[in-house]
Amino acid sequence: MTLADYFMVIAVLCIWSLLLVNVVLIIAGYFYYIQCEKEAIPEIKGEEPFVTIMVPAHNEGKVISQTVEALLDFDYPHDRYEIIVINDNSSDNSAELLGNLQRKNPGRNLMIINTDSVTGGKGKSNALNLGFAQSKGELIAIYDADNTPERKALRYLVGEITNDDSLGAVIGKFRTRNRDVNLLTRFINIETLSFQWMAQAGRWKLFKLCTIPGTNFIMRRHIVESIGGWDVKAIAEDTEISFRIYMMGYRIKFQPQAVTWEQEPQTVKVWFKQRTRWAKGNIYVIVKNARLLFHPSAKRIRFDILYFLSIYFLLLTSLITSDILLILNALGYVHTTIAGFSTFLWLLAITLFVVGTYVTLTTEKGEMNLSNLWIILLMYVSYCQMWMVVAAYGLYNYFKDLIFSREVKWYKTERY
Repeated sequence: MTLADYFMVIAVLCIWSLLLVNVVLIIAGYFYYIQCEKEAIPEIKGEEPFVTIMVPAHNEGKVISQTVEALLDFDYPHDRYEIIVINDNSSDNSAELLGNLQRKNPGRNLMIINTDSVTGGKGKSNALNLGFAQSKGELIAIYDADNTPERKALRYLVGEITNDDSLGAVIGKFRTRNRDVNLLTRFINIETLSFQWMAQAGRWKLFKLCTIPGTNFIMRRHIVESIGGWDVKAIAEDTEISFRIYMMGYRIKFQPQAVTWEQEPQTVKVWFKQRTRWAKGNIYVIVKNARLLFHPSAKRIRFDILYFLSIYFLLLTSLITSDILLILNALGYVHTTIAGFSTFLWLLAITLFVVGTYVTLTTEKGEMNLSNLWIILLMYVSYCQMWMVVAAYGLYNYFKDLIFSREVKWYKTERY
């Protein structure tokens, strides 16, 4: 075997190991979805607990009114929850729109915190800390500024967390409300359903682990107080706070029937900027928590640490290595005797990807149609390859920010 063969074998083994892990998660997640359809969501016992809903917002004038109106319309006693919108250093008409909503809804617990470049403008984590300081709820729910949750979403989240003392947080699901705009939003819709929510469902089914998604979730107030609030250095504050909840001994449960609809990027430029932020933020969390891999008290979250390490370092390196070797072999610069076998495995991987992804869509009404098969196939050869670029660029930016000690900034996703 040549040196190129050894590198190719290692890369292929790594890729297939992670592919098989994903297949296992899909299977487990599918059975969890079936289980949730059969089981009733726990009812809230006694009087509903008081809930604080926080919405961090920066220049969200295009979507903020619709979001707040949806939150005001929850199927939950109006005197048992408050809404705090942190209008963080916005330069658009957000303050005016939010003021109008307050005047239109007298008697409702709707608080607006308007910050400037001195008091705010330092990222989502800082905005949440500002809102939390003014909050009164024994439970804290978070929604992004572009969300329109379904009316029962909050009730479902509260029902789950109040019936199980081992839960530190409960997450719901977000769906793509602009999925039919173009090919990119269709890709994002499938990615969300298959690689975010089915993986979450599988991890809960197998390991009783979930990662907070940043929106449509609820957590206990005393947890936020115990951990000192959100880490202002974390731009993936959801993943970061999840690990700290794990280390306190709590679990985070996924309830797929608590649904919110959110707006996704409609252009590659906006998508790339958003996903680079996600990648960089998750890498920060991985590096911060990697030391826990061998810590005795972290055995519950060892899978998640290995999972994220594998995705952002091992998988990325393996994919880039195998692609480069196959290209160099085709051009005649290197010689690998297993190029043909690698091609066979690549075709088999595509088949597993398409079948596995399509199976996950069968759990959602309106998603099981033959046109999605072609979308999934096209997604593999285009969208998934774009992910490699995003992950690599996020890794590069993380270390660049680390070297030059750059301050964390609010990365705004463009709205439509």
